[in-house]
Amino acid sequence: MASVLVVEDDQFVRSALIRQLTEASYTVRSVGTALEALREVAHVRFDVVVLDLGLPDLDGSEALKMLRGITDVPVIIATARDDEAEIVRLLHAGADDYLVKPFSVEHLTARMAAVLRRSRAVSGESAPTAEIRVGGLVVDPLRRRAELDGVALDLTRREFDLLAFLAGRPGVVVPRKELLAEVWQQAYGDDQTIDVHLSWLRRKLGETAARPRYLHTLRGVGVKLEPPREPRP
Repeated sequence: MASVLVVEDDQFVRSALIRQLTEASYTVRSVGTALEALREVAHVRFDVVVLDLGLPDLDGSEALKMLRGITDVPVIIATARDDEAEIVRLLHAGADDYLVKPFSVEHLTARMAAVLRRSRAVSGESAPTAEIRVGGLVVDPLRRRAELDGVALDLTRREFDLLAFLAGRPGVVVPRKELLAEVWQQAYGDDQTIDVHLSWLRRKLGETAARPRYLHTLRGVGVKLEPPREPRP
């Protein structure tokens, strides 16, 4: 069964989550601070992290940024904050899902199962094993590595998933709805999520929306990846 790291400073909530998740057959470890969480993920491979935002040593949003710097483990935010702008910001910062407190353990385990399905669908059997080459871009889905003109790209998990999906369909315009379904494993969602990740990916590919090389957006239609028409000067 999946292993879970619960990051929660409230001892009562923490004990309840440990007991209930263990009863649901999850392997559970828990900590009460952000720094302890960082130490845990640096030494132990978890399948999912449940991260509280109200931590005593560091705000959970800052902890999320630091976690994303060292691991691509799926993170579910547990928060008492129900501000939509804050939630969107956290999702853009690398959270995979969120729950607003109070919530039931049934709700949590359902969200965890969905996040794990998405993670395994992207990195598991559906991933091609051969390298994908498009111009000077090389994507290795099996090893989850990407290079541009011989230089390794430092990509987040979601950026890599997006790049690999588009690179596997060179020259094909992929509708945004399909990107949400295949990369984010969502039937619907906010186009801004795609735009933000495309912007980050373009920056790492050394291009912009105004001057694209590999990534081309067709307004109202979708996105395609194709080799540059002209060599880099």
